[in-house]
Amino acid sequence: MGTKKNKGTVCVQGGWQPKKGEPRMLPIYQSTTFKYDNSDQMARLFDLKDTGYFYTRLQNPTNDVVADKIRELEGGVSAMLTSSGQAASFYSVFNICEAGGHFIASNNIYGGTYNLFGVTMKKLGIECTFFDPDCSDEEIESLIRPNTKCVFGETISNPGCHVFDIERFAGMAHSHGLPLIVDNTFATPVNCRPFEWGADIVVHSTTKYLDGHATSVGGCIVDSGNFDWMAHADKFPGLCQPDESYHGLTYAEAFGKNAFITKATAQLMRDLGSIQSPFNAFLLNLGIETLHLRMRQHCENAQKVAEFLHDNERVAWISYCGLPDDKYYALGQKYLPNGSCGVIAFGLKGDRETAIKFMDSLKMISIVTHVADSRTCVLHPASHTHRQLSDEQLREAGIAPDLIRLSVGIEDVEDIIADIKQALNQ
Repeated sequence: MGTKKNKGTVCVQGGWQPKKGEPRMLPIYQSTTFKYDNSDQMARLFDLKDTGYFYTRLQNPTNDVVADKIRELEGGVSAMLTSSGQAASFYSVFNICEAGGHFIASNNIYGGTYNLFGVTMKKLGIECTFFDPDCSDEEIESLIRPNTKCVFGETISNPGCHVFDIERFAGMAHSHGLPLIVDNTFATPVNCRPFEWGADIVVHSTTKYLDGHATSVGGCIVDSGNFDWMAHADKFPGLCQPDESYHGLTYAEAFGKNAFITKATAQLMRDLGSIQSPFNAFLLNLGIETLHLRMRQHCENAQKVAEFLHDNERVAWISYCGLPDDKYYALGQKYLPNGSCGVIAFGLKGDRETAIKFMDSLKMISIVTHVADSRTCVLHPASHTHRQLSDEQLREAGIAPDLIRLSVGIEDVEDIIADIKQALNQ
């Protein structure tokens, strides 16, 4: 891997290292399958005795290069791409938690993940208990059971923009022999590297800032390599006991620090098949090349927009950790000293209809389901992404019914503020 490079250099140069006469730009290996000279070569691949490519559902060279770039940005040991951020979140937990298992997760995570953990995984026999990250250690630790397998949270919550105290929850998880999984989608590794604060696994919806252009749905899982699975072998049989579907191979013994991602690839991706297409990975790589530049602009713009909203008489409340009087300002300064992201949560004086009228009055800013790309966009979670939740459930998930999620893009900030101003005046 050579000398450690700065994040901006990794964004541009990481992953693909062409040799003499090879294409300078990462090629798209748009092939389902790969040729070998004899049967034994293929057999060794199927036994995980050799590394190589044989079928894109498991691995593909384009995907692996992009996964390796994200791995390097996060400071992990191994990574894999998935077809979506939802798939990454699901695989990260399902890789260590099976029927009869339990895990705990922050209650203010993205609504889709909340539903995945609380409803869909329950149908698989896996139970999730949600906790309020602002509760005391004692209250949260009381939720941990003998069959608990991990703790899950988001660096910056979607859509509430709360900052997760990574170091605190890593210490709590480790004291119970559990790994901490952190969704780092909003902060990106440019603004926060959760492994440096004790997290064990990081997941991304690469659909958001990593891609940055709203072209490609995707996800990624990165392993720090720091969690000692064998030290808690009874809790993690999938990693620490023989896998009969691979001739009795034990992942933690055979692959050491790479055990988590090897199992996720060789077992979950093999059986569930949520692979990212090589073409999407190619587009994702193009996005990452400007990630360090875009994040700087997103944060600069969002800070100015947040200050404008903070001082506007029509705004009832605002959540953005760059504001000195914000509840999460201190945690933001600790984990995100160079800026958090472009997403702001706020509410207007009035009711749900006030929020809807404001959004309908915007001209340049789009109402879309998306968030965290180069164009400024807006969403009312209670009416859109979280409309399956009641007002009570919304509040339990840390989402006010009047919450407007504004994703500030990289346009000229004067134009963004002018559009918000004219909509507020409507």
